[in-house]
Amino acid sequence: MKVHILDDWFDTLRGLPCFAKLADHDVTVWTDHEPDPVKLAERVQDAEALVLFRERTSIGAELLGRLPNLKLISQRSVYPHVDVPACTANGVMLCSNMHGGTPSYAAAEMTLALILASYRQLPQQVASIRAGDWQMGVGRTLRGRTLGLYGYGRIANAVADYARAIGIQVQWWASDEGRARAVADGQTVAASREAFFATSDIVSLHVRLKPTTRGIITAGDLAAMAPRSLLVNTSRSGLIATGALEAEIARGRIHAAVDVFDEEPLRDTAHPLLTHPNVLPTPHIGYVTEDEFDLQFSDIFDQVNAYAEGAPIHVINPEVAG
Repeated sequence: MKVHILDDWFDTLRGLPCFAKLADHDVTVWTDHEPDPVKLAERVQDAEALVLFRERTSIGAELLGRLPNLKLISQRSVYPHVDVPACTANGVMLCSNMHGGTPSYAAAEMTLALILASYRQLPQQVASIRAGDWQMGVGRTLRGRTLGLYGYGRIANAVADYARAIGIQVQWWASDEGRARAVADGQTVAASREAFFATSDIVSLHVRLKPTTRGIITAGDLAAMAPRSLLVNTSRSGLIATGALEAEIARGRIHAAVDVFDEEPLRDTAHPLLTHPNVLPTPHIGYVTEDEFDLQFSDIFDQVNAYAEGAPIHVINPEVAG
């Protein structure tokens, strides 16, 4: 098959063990981002399969309608960036492993790194010494603090393990089903949603973005957080109601460490989440490690091979197979 891989910005995949799984295909790797669907269609006109890097490129009806040769889109995890009905209408199968075998330890490690860096003012301290100064302020100790994890899943449980190892107390909030699982596992669940936000020194979000979770974190939730508390988001920006975090940060009460944004790549250097001193921003690198890529794209390339062999796996729109 003619396989086009989009948005491999650092040309990483060709150097990973999983890339050998595409040895029997004609592979083109694009190392830049083309947001315009017309221009993108021109460059991938001969593609029979598109391989996606998470949500870096949106796949909509305009693009799909310009790709008559396209038969397969292969990716991993959730797909809010893919117009599934348009895929089906154009006879394009979407394959996406929604479960995987292990949690994203890379994302869990990134969450802990953001918490540590925020509490110890690492970006500011590094900037100070590089500018020829010395200490610029006084950080805070994490031991004995309370970490509130929103969402009872595999990544959040990995974060909980890391946090407990350095003496952080953990409490949970989640959907009704998630809270029930947490209780069954002997975990500490907050007495109420309001108590969760009010009593957590750090709140970290670990929920998949889908229509039912979009905007699930409200302005009221953020307002309930204690002064100087920290909100960490390594999941998806859309989990927070539009503008709510920016408004709360502008009040100067809380701090935030965010790895995800409404617009990615974020080019607006004046954006308040980039400029406010209470925010530690990173460019969606929670899952960006060689090890994580090899794990994820091994699944993605297996989907390409399964389709080529006539036995597709992890099919989201099986009606296309008919």
